[in-house]
Amino acid sequence: MLAVLANVGGALLADTPNDAPFEPSLDKIIGSSGWTVVNRNVRLLNEEGTKIAHFDGNAGAGIAWLDNYQFSDGTIDIDVRGENVFQKSFVGLAFHGVGDEQYEAVYFRPFNFTAGDSLKKIHSIQYIASPAYGWQKIRAEHPGVYEQLLNPAPDPNGWFHVRIVVRGSMVSVFVNNATRPSLEVARLSDVKDGRIGMWVGDNSGGDFAHLKITPAR
Repeated sequence: MLAVLANVGGALLADTPNDAPFEPSLDKIIGSSGWTVVNRNVRLLNEEGTKIAHFDGNAGAGIAWLDNYQFSDGTIDIDVRGENVFQKSFVGLAFHGVGDEQYEAVYFRPFNFTAGDSLKKIHSIQYIASPAYGWQKIRAEHPGVYEQLLNPAPDPNGWFHVRIVVRGSMVSVFVNNATRPSLEVARLSDVKDGRIGMWVGDNSGGDFAHLKITPAR
């Protein structure tokens, strides 16, 4: 097993197995030490002992990139909270980031989780590959493939757990520790590796906690 020397979240990690799971410190996000925050203000909150990265709302997408770490294949776990406000809650995670505009992402529209309109419900979870494959292009060219409903639907105002598994050309997403994926799609990017970031969409804030990255063995 190979070992790596890396600066992750502002702390030097020496002789760490390159397939070892780790949880980047959210403490360092204030002042962007170990993180690069793009187009958002991020505050660190504490709820019953849990550290939370809180993003404010703003026009355009916002991302907090984890510095000094390149993700290829593996599993990303994170707890996410949006809100039940129509068109103002897009929350998820970006990966394989190259610069600030090119990345893949899986994100959620909590305001659609329990919508009365069945068409809106199937727009609950979304995969994109920015900038070439945004949601509009994907929905037009691949309807019903890269976005799905969530069953059972989480509380649109509450926390839910997300596990994203990236294996070669495929992405699988599991919500609230389900045994079957809520979304499983072929990737629309040929980027092999890149940065990981907590992501919010246009005019959207959101909350994130318990980020854990487990590289593939």
